[in-house]
Amino acid sequence: MKLFYGLVIHSKSIDDLCFLPNTVLIVDNGKIVYIQENADVNKVQQEHNVSSENVVILKENEFLMPGMIDTHIHAPQYVNAGFGLDLPLLGWLNKYTFPTEACFSDLKFANEIYTRVVANTLVNGTTTAMYFATIHKDSALLLGDIAHQTGQRAFIGKVSMDQNSPEYYIEEKDSAIKDVEEFIVALQSKNYPNVQPAVTPRFAITCSMSLMKTLSELASKYNVNIQTHVSENPAECEVAVSLHEGCRDYVDIYAQAKLLTAKTILAHGVYLSDKELEVLHQYQTSISHCPNSNCSIRSGMCDVRRLMEKGLRVGLGTDVSGGFSSSILDAMRFAITVSNILSLSKPEEYKPLNFRDVFFMATLGGAQALGLHDKVGNFEIGKEFDALVVNLAPTDGNLEVWPDESMENRLSKWIHLGDDRSISRVYVNGVEVKEGASNTLRIKRLGSKRKLSEMV
Repeated sequence: MKLFYGLVIHSKSIDDLCFLPNTVLIVDNGKIVYIQENADVNKVQQEHNVSSENVVILKENEFLMPGMIDTHIHAPQYVNAGFGLDLPLLGWLNKYTFPTEACFSDLKFANEIYTRVVANTLVNGTTTAMYFATIHKDSALLLGDIAHQTGQRAFIGKVSMDQNSPEYYIEEKDSAIKDVEEFIVALQSKNYPNVQPAVTPRFAITCSMSLMKTLSELASKYNVNIQTHVSENPAECEVAVSLHEGCRDYVDIYAQAKLLTAKTILAHGVYLSDKELEVLHQYQTSISHCPNSNCSIRSGMCDVRRLMEKGLRVGLGTDVSGGFSSSILDAMRFAITVSNILSLSKPEEYKPLNFRDVFFMATLGGAQALGLHDKVGNFEIGKEFDALVVNLAPTDGNLEVWPDESMENRLSKWIHLGDDRSISRVYVNGVEVKEGASNTLRIKRLGSKRKLSEMV
């Protein structure tokens, strides 16, 4: 049992951001069992028989918030983060992404990169990640092992693609189906409490209708989540629809493949029509908004407010390496900036996203998008304790706060100026994981003298 006392910040909904001062929150066996605002901490500690070594008193400039959720990240592309942004999507995939992902047949290479990406995202406050791996079953399973060992809550997707892909990085349909089922069974059999498989057709261009239909059957058979891409880039949209005869639009491809479910999340959704949004709402399918990537490889700017007004659940994704940062704080900032830019050509009553909205999207909104809102996303009794302790007065960095500032202004400052240095502690299911992840990252960086070409 562990007791936390201090300022607690979380969202009950997108319109209800709560600042709870002098709050006691008690965690037992990874779950929240007590929460009380303006509490007498000594009295509560005695009543619940919590030993002093299990009491965390937050400092004046600290607050407790839910862990952040990355609803779309490509783990193997971590190698490429920060370069190769000179081409739009389809050219970018062929020149940079597919050659890199092909290297993950080598388990030593995969272990090196996957260990770093899981540790890095945890250090940056990502307690839950929805990962794309590659077409390689064994290295995708390794990613699941690493997430479990490092302590991150994760969905792992072994990518499927059986057409319109380079000859060095493509699957035969039958072997793709066999490998996916074996991957799901193998990962589920490990009984990791916080790591589970996700069915992952790359996108409609690289997947035949027959493959996608079978993948939807597997998702239903094993009751797992589905992730893929939709409507990211104008050229991609045109090609996708041209490849699937009889499909009205991009979303209709997935509807006919039976991939649209309440456990499906689609990355991007920049160019979705009103009809497509209507269909997605009907199926309760979610969208992962990836604004850094959409800007960095010049795909477009997604109007998230429009998606939300149509009733869709929208989380945030870093989309490494189309997005150059693995931090959800970066995704929050980009989401605000993109929304502000879009507002310049909107009616005066249009409301761009603000810091309250993106805080929700990074926490409870992401949990809703992944179907985890009954487990994580905010602080309610019975939910699992995924949380960050944020320090608004780190010894270095760009974050400055002043004595007379409101807590709302301080939270806005942290969202815009904070980084991993301002995240003091990271908890997943009640277990503190940042120190271990930081040490792993430090060892990897100090110990690696090899060139990337030498790792493969």
